[in-house]
Amino acid sequence: MEDLHKKKSLNYEIILFDGVCNFCNASINFVIDHDSEKHFKFAPLQSEIGQEILTKFHKNTEDFDSVILLKDNQLYEKSEAALEITKHLSGFWKYLSIFKVLPTFFLNFFYDIVAKNRYKFFGKSETCRMPTAELRERFL
Repeated sequence: MEDLHKKKSLNYEIILFDGVCNFCNASINFVIDHDSEKHFKFAPLQSEIGQEILTKFHKNTEDFDSVILLKDNQLYEKSEAALEITKHLSGFWKYLSIFKVLPTFFLNFFYDIVAKNRYKFFGKSETCRMPTAELRERFL
C-alpha cells in the first residue's frame, strides 16, 4: 500500500467497490467494458488493499454504501466518484460528467436511494467476485 502512494505519477486510478453487491459488480463490469485505455484498477472494499485505503483516509471499514475512487491521493465518493469515473469511459458515457454542475447534495440524494436499496433490488453474493485470468491484472 505504501508503494502506491510513494509513486506520485500513477498512470491509473483505483475504484473501490462493494465486492458482494450484484449491482456494484455489474457496474464494475460496465466500467471494464467501457475503459478502453485500461485507466482504472479495481479492488473490493472488503479486500486487504480496500481496507488499507479506507483506514488511511479514516473511512468506515465495515459498512459500505459508496463506490470510492482514489485519484491523485484524494478520495471521491458517491456521485462525485461516479462522475469522475465517467470522464475516462468510451463513447458518450464520458459526457455524463457534465452533471457535476449540479449540487452534490442533490446528486447524492438519488445515489443514496439506490445505495440503500441495492441488495434488495439487485441481490447480494456470499463472496467477492473473482476476476478471470484475463482481468486479473486490473484487480489489486
